[in-house]
Amino acid sequence: MMKQQRMIKRRTGLRLISEVAWIFALTATAAVAQQQGAASPKPRRVVYAELTKAPDRASARPNPLQSDPDAVPAGAKLFSLHCAQCHGERAQGSHRAPSLLARPVRQATPGTLFWVVTNGVVRRGMPVWSKLPEPQRWQIVRYLKSLTPGEKTPAR
Repeated sequence: MMKQQRMIKRRTGLRLISEVAWIFALTATAAVAQQQGAASPKPRRVVYAELTKAPDRASARPNPLQSDPDAVPAGAKLFSLHCAQCHGERAQGSHRAPSLLARPVRQATPGTLFWVVTNGVVRRGMPVWSKLPEPQRWQIVRYLKSLTPGEKTPAR
């Protein structure tokens, strides 16, 4: 009987040690994975992939307000009202939305930007802005195209 009790105690002790080791291993693995995930930013091609999805016809559309001198300040006000909460006051991006000063956005055609503003990126949290009147969407696009990295936001 004593031999059996010792065997049970030994098994229980080994089981406890193995469970503790298992928990430690899981915790350490999770911590490493979390650190690596936090250290590696999302690849740009994923963040800005929606720009490549605009149909050719939409991408080719010119901005009808391109030469309107009032479009940039009006677009700045609209951006402040509708976009800055996620993209930042100066379109620099935030934890909620990407920078709109990045090269893929700067190189996108006005038609492509208009298409993205109109259709949103719902999977990533950007709302559809199709209910915003078309001229206002073009003003936002005109404002975005006026921005350059490192420059302060144009006066509103």
